[in-house]
Amino acid sequence: MNTCRIRCLTIVISLFLATGVVSAQEFPTATPEEVGMSAERLGYLTAALEEYVAEGRLAGAVATVVRRGHVVYNEAVGHRDREAGEVMRSNTIFRIASQTKALVSVGVMMLQEEGLLRISDPVARYLLAFTETKVAVAREGRGYDIVEANRPITIRDLLTHTSGISYGIGPAGDAWRVAEITGWYFAHRAESIRLTVDRMAELPFTAQPGQAWVYGYSTDILGALIEAVSGIPLDQFIRDWITDPLGMHDTHFYLPESKRHRLATVYNLRSRETLLRAPEGPGMETQGQYVDGPRQSFSGGAGLLSTTRDYTRFLQMLLNGGELNGVKLLSTASVHLMTVNHVGDLYRAPGMGFGLGFSIREDVTASGASGSIGEFGWGGAYHSTYWVDPVEQLVVVYLTQVIPAAGLDDHSNLRTLIYSAITDRTQVSPAPQR
Repeated sequence: MNTCRIRCLTIVISLFLATGVVSAQEFPTATPEEVGMSAERLGYLTAALEEYVAEGRLAGAVATVVRRGHVVYNEAVGHRDREAGEVMRSNTIFRIASQTKALVSVGVMMLQEEGLLRISDPVARYLLAFTETKVAVAREGRGYDIVEANRPITIRDLLTHTSGISYGIGPAGDAWRVAEITGWYFAHRAESIRLTVDRMAELPFTAQPGQAWVYGYSTDILGALIEAVSGIPLDQFIRDWITDPLGMHDTHFYLPESKRHRLATVYNLRSRETLLRAPEGPGMETQGQYVDGPRQSFSGGAGLLSTTRDYTRFLQMLLNGGELNGVKLLSTASVHLMTVNHVGDLYRAPGMGFGLGFSIREDVTASGASGSIGEFGWGGAYHSTYWVDPVEQLVVVYLTQVIPAAGLDDHSNLRTLIYSAITDRTQVSPAPQR
């Protein structure tokens, strides 16, 4: 069944590419006024981003806004490489880090729709290393005890980050450091993601399954699970099942040499320091090894590179209920399931919940930010962000490359200025009083 699905998809993709269907079906553009937005106010966003560049707080960025299926804003500011004088362009390729999680989560839901797994299944059904897992419990004072997990970790636990698995921190952080599994960066690893994940399973986790929202390696484990279920490497799965069907031709785990000149430069902005070019080499706050590295580890949690154009296509597919330009990846039911809160009050951001791969806005007043109930999104470690607002039929993708990004408030400004540019807000009936 796996082979048939992959073979069928490959045939369809080849036909699309041969006829030019995918590449020709770009989003239509519109003036902001044609879709209920103000060009003048969107101009304030450009001015604000250019001010960050002029102040030396950003080297450059690209922002894309789609409303009602039409591109109304697509601006590049500053430099792709400040020191070389290379200007930022709208087709610049960025490291999107944790924005990878959304694609992998969609991949899991696609496998469920194929009948190849259920998200209620224990992870150990597909990754035997997770048959018996352990949890580190901190003692009063110092040290920790290792206890058995109180139940098996499920695929849904991984999708919602309630598996109890961190990024190598917590009571047993010392054991994770000895195993050399800490942090989200994987591009330097000369081993497959499956081998790394199998080693993770032997280490004590941070919390019991289902008892806390713990951000960490859950989606990397999902990447290894996808490999086990589909029988193909994660990069091929993402390409065959998601990015090629959607025409996302600049989304890769490792950059083709021919696209090296389009990769944005990473910068560091630390507290009380000026913006500095990140050093070369492997690591979370360097230029990384996305071009010249081993190219062996496909991190489902943070490994992809992409553009605002590609990522907007992916998000518009979700906003459309799982379909884009006649290509159906998911059912509307699956998209709905992914974009509602699954964790109760475990995700502690005010007014927010967490679904199957995304944060979910549940209460606009409590969250204290412009937006709509039902909005979903996330971001990446290089200071990128995105969100989808189904009420306003709005998709926003903002990519830059700053890590750390101490003191930068561009994300809040981005949100405020985009919502202030909407001139015909969708009227939503108030929730019934209880």
